[in-house]
Amino acid sequence: MNLKDIAAVVTGGVSGLGLAVARRFVASGGKVALLDVNEDKAASAVAELGEDKARFFRVDVTNEADVIGVLAQAREWLGGLNVAMNCAGILGAGRVLGREAPMPLENFSRTVMVNLVGSFNVAKAAADLMQHNDPNDDNERGVIINTASIAAYEGQIGQAAYSASKGGVVGMTLPMAREFTRIGVRVMTIAPGVFHTPMVDIMPEQVQQALGESIPFPKRLGKPEEFASLAAHIVENSYFNGTTLR
Repeated sequence: MNLKDIAAVVTGGVSGLGLAVARRFVASGGKVALLDVNEDKAASAVAELGEDKARFFRVDVTNEADVIGVLAQAREWLGGLNVAMNCAGILGAGRVLGREAPMPLENFSRTVMVNLVGSFNVAKAAADLMQHNDPNDDNERGVIINTASIAAYEGQIGQAAYSASKGGVVGMTLPMAREFTRIGVRVMTIAPGVFHTPMVDIMPEQVQQALGESIPFPKRLGKPEEFASLAAHIVENSYFNGTTLR
């Protein structure tokens, strides 16, 4: 798919990795709908990208009906829909057996709902719309890109909920991609390491430095624009399908 033809929805699109992806898509000539619950950052994100290239839509990705309705609105504004980028997520940090008490089930459930169920809701609704697109020369009608995490494979203490949610995203990628071959929609997932995002930036400076130094090479945190470059490459390269890139 040519990047200039992108008509994309990006969840978590007003900050962090989502905004970086939106920037890359718009810079390449595409058009984006920024889906998020964070209304405070919406105006600045749209102003940066340009009102003719970006629009904000408030959505709770855990609400199935909300997602279906907003994606339909976004497609109408975009003039089509051929890319869905799932970047919405929460950290859900906490030990299973905390100092005060065991982790409340609500904490675990909320993390899974946002990170896993939210990604599923968006992917399902997007594929339902994309299947009606006219195919390109590769018979492709769209691409869905999920965001998992290195924690899906190498979770640390305090990441039981987060790792479970991201492991679920990895797990649904291949079967979903296999199912969607009949409609010409690809499904890919990126499992990034530690990147500079709002979730990381609130950590103490010494913690961020230690995280960077723990990475074998290069010894630093990832840059959101590097994540966005990979997302753009996945869109362009029609031979990427059904796998997770770490």
